[in-house]
Amino acid sequence: MISFSSEAQTMSLVAFITVITVTLLLCVMTGPDRDDLGEFYTGYRSLSPMQSGLAIAGDYISASTVLATIGVIALIGYDGLTLALSTVLSLVLMMFLLAEPLRNAGRFTMGDVFTRRTPGPAVRMTTAAVTLLALLPLVVFQLAGAGDLLAVVLGFHAEGFKTGAIVFLGLLMIAYAAIGGMKGTAFIQIVKTVVLLGASTAIAALILNRFDFSVPDLLDAAKAGSGLGDLYLTSGMQFGGSEIDMITAQLTVVLGAAVLPHITMRMFTARSAAAVRRSMSWAVSTVVVTCVLLAVIGFGAAAIVGHKVLVAGDPQGKTAFLMVSQAVMGADPTTFETLLFTAVATAIFLTLLASVAGITLACANTLAHDFIAHGLRRSNLSPFKEMAIARSAAAGVGLVALFLAAAARELPLQAMVTLSFCIGASAVAPALVYSLFWRRYTRRGLLATLIVGAGSALILMTGSNLVSGTPQAMFPAQDFNWFPFTTSGLLSVPLGFLAGWIATIRSPREAAVQEQQYEPFETTILTGASSRES
Repeated sequence: MISFSSEAQTMSLVAFITVITVTLLLCVMTGPDRDDLGEFYTGYRSLSPMQSGLAIAGDYISASTVLATIGVIALIGYDGLTLALSTVLSLVLMMFLLAEPLRNAGRFTMGDVFTRRTPGPAVRMTTAAVTLLALLPLVVFQLAGAGDLLAVVLGFHAEGFKTGAIVFLGLLMIAYAAIGGMKGTAFIQIVKTVVLLGASTAIAALILNRFDFSVPDLLDAAKAGSGLGDLYLTSGMQFGGSEIDMITAQLTVVLGAAVLPHITMRMFTARSAAAVRRSMSWAVSTVVVTCVLLAVIGFGAAAIVGHKVLVAGDPQGKTAFLMVSQAVMGADPTTFETLLFTAVATAIFLTLLASVAGITLACANTLAHDFIAHGLRRSNLSPFKEMAIARSAAAGVGLVALFLAAAARELPLQAMVTLSFCIGASAVAPALVYSLFWRRYTRRGLLATLIVGAGSALILMTGSNLVSGTPQAMFPAQDFNWFPFTTSGLLSVPLGFLAGWIATIRSPREAAVQEQQYEPFETTILTGASSRES
């Protein structure tokens, strides 16, 4: 069992209470009026490009990204590094291919983008369902691990405390999403990004100082500490030597990570096309620097803490960040070092809070705007009623996620994060690419892409080795593993693209109409000249 000094635990508790107070105050101060939909959904595009970029980076760098990346690098080495690079590449593709067209074509949600090409309640409701299917597993994963992490930091290891921590964080995320809206959660993301960068930079510098700032010496020590020797810096360890599985996993992350709805919704907050380009430049730069720091910390954890101690702390290495932070400070830390550890713990705590709040807001937005206001209800709701629905939806989504996280707290849930990326790569990415760039794309094609892509990812993941049949699976004692890969992308990504193409070419009349209507839409996505409608 990991334990930290009582001074560090006390300071961490004070820091957590301070963070909660400040962030709630931020949400109240920046929250929208009761009938101001534009303020709730986009913050009236009032953020500067730098602020928007830091908020995008904050949404993108989730708790699972920080903790899982450090853990995989610490335990397995090379495969964790390629995972970090794939994460960066996904956001780079978003910046160059989709960010500006998304901002120009959308208004509040991804459903707005799709219905610009193919209007109709079926499109809205299907988009909302896919959004929830993609994001709820991500919230559950992060909330479920929050109780154990807080128990490690604060020294309260009772099962009741861990469950209570999940409930408390879940209620906080509901408050952030419902009160703060887009602008409030953006400021939380900005604070989280700055604190995480500062804490990670300090720990990475201390690790490098241990090895006289020699990267080769750090890597040699990491190989020795990992217990894997030269295999530590070779590919395939995470995937049992299967290169196909490794490539498929990387492809899924590249295609799926940056198109998840809580990331794409940030594109709609930019003031102009030029602003979204500058925002994405800030976001990509921030993510690149963060991933480099996470890699140094991961290698440092292997070198300084060692494989056996890391696995004893957590089999997936999720506590590696905390353990290496403690290790580089020594057995008798100074007051400054204790403050630094408190900053690391606060950065992790903020990352958990900000990540789940942003995802909850995206779920609430699509439920209120797509599913109810423009799906179930054919007549326009008043801004006051839609705002009330959005806030109620935040509470509903949060409570469901909270209940699932508490129930699944003791299960390994890596499959849920992977499912989110698979749905992003198999359903959201093909639908966005076709909608924005294929002239003949039809409503049938869009619905087929979303349904087949999401459905195939869900079905294939239930048979993957992350769900059953392996020690790291969600149900290790069971074995209904019929799909021999870690991710579904090998089949579900081609199926998503293929379903949209087949459904479109089988409706030639509708495709011809869409081709005629594409020219003004193309002008919109290229220049943003046409006004956006809900």
